[in-house]
Amino acid sequence: MEQESRSPFLQHNNTEPANGYSSRFNLDKRGRQNFIGPGFPGLRKRGHALGNRSWNKIEENGNSKVVELDKATVMRHCSLPAQDLRLLDPLFIYPSTILGREKAIVVSLEQIRCIITADEVFLMNSLDGSVVQYKSELCKRLQKEKYNSDDLPFEFRALELALEFACLTLDTQVKELEMEIHPVLDELAKSISTLNLERVRRFKGHLLALTQRVQKVCDEIEHLMNDDGDMAEMYLTEKKQRNSCNDLYDQVQGNNNIIIEPGVGLGSKSAPVSPVGSTSDTHKLQRAFSNVSAHKHGSLLSSSVTADTENIDQLEMLLEAYFVGIDNTLNKLLSLKEYIDDTEDLINIKLGNVQNKLIKFELLLTAATFLATLFAVVTAVFGMNFEDEVFNEPTRFNWVVSISAVLCGVLYICFLLYFKHKKVFPL
Repeated sequence: MEQESRSPFLQHNNTEPANGYSSRFNLDKRGRQNFIGPGFPGLRKRGHALGNRSWNKIEENGNSKVVELDKATVMRHCSLPAQDLRLLDPLFIYPSTILGREKAIVVSLEQIRCIITADEVFLMNSLDGSVVQYKSELCKRLQKEKYNSDDLPFEFRALELALEFACLTLDTQVKELEMEIHPVLDELAKSISTLNLERVRRFKGHLLALTQRVQKVCDEIEHLMNDDGDMAEMYLTEKKQRNSCNDLYDQVQGNNNIIIEPGVGLGSKSAPVSPVGSTSDTHKLQRAFSNVSAHKHGSLLSSSVTADTENIDQLEMLLEAYFVGIDNTLNKLLSLKEYIDDTEDLINIKLGNVQNKLIKFELLLTAATFLATLFAVVTAVFGMNFEDEVFNEPTRFNWVVSISAVLCGVLYICFLLYFKHKKVFPL
């Protein structure tokens, strides 16, 4: 009972208890167990409550398997801080990031979120098409290149595939946006309507969000290319080989110290040897181990001096190739944004032209209204109830009306000539 109480996650045995009370609480309404462990009815399984996540573990030989690991195990195995694992959390949205650590590379590029070590990749288990395709493609390439010599180490091949998928995904989305937005812009340039303006506004929002994502990936690659220390930190295979060589060197030094330690007999008690022979054997062993240690130490120094420059150049060429591709995608987005701006400028010009026409028409109408008002004033004056000699002869009143109309027409022509002289609008 004490052992069972210490292991609450062990499966309950299938033996039915003597009383029927526990059996009634072992199953819920659907006939499934709702607790794990004896003596605790009503408790549910605590797999995800402890922070366990499903990971696809891809090994160097191309084999993959699904494992359940909690955050502490991943941090301890890959020597990562907690904030790096937050970048891989699918519940949060973080910009694209590539971080080089002591024993791992943390990659968060679009949907590809993984931890790359010197001999394995921990990929977030997801049903997303990009993640499944990345897993299958990486396993296929590793199995294909297992018997072929490749200059790139394991972590660079995994990083290259992540960059390739990110660049291809973004470029595909840019092409789809171009195919959708060009007809809308052409239609908007022909006929300005509220529906077309709303569609362009929505596409412009998508364009802005996509530009930010592409810009972040481009800036991340450029930041790595400009920092030699970060690129050297990402060469995990070289660091692993150095650590193994250092361990071998320390082991050789320890064996050398044990052999030459004074007071320790070199021969057995049952077969004593002469002092002269033992001294010569000791000197021979000392010279042998000193040669081995000197050789190892020299190889470590030479590798540490030349490896950084070669590996940095190797990784820099890899990053530069994908930087050119993502920069080309960014240029497509900028060209598309310029096309939208040009269309907006054309629309503004058309709207301004229409507005100018309305202003011209309003100006002409205002001038005509002013002259018509003057003519109406003349007629209103003569329409008043007063006596005048003009009313005695009807022809005189006709002349007054005619002369007033002619004067209004001449005055209107003077207005038009004045507008032309001031270049208010061309006639």
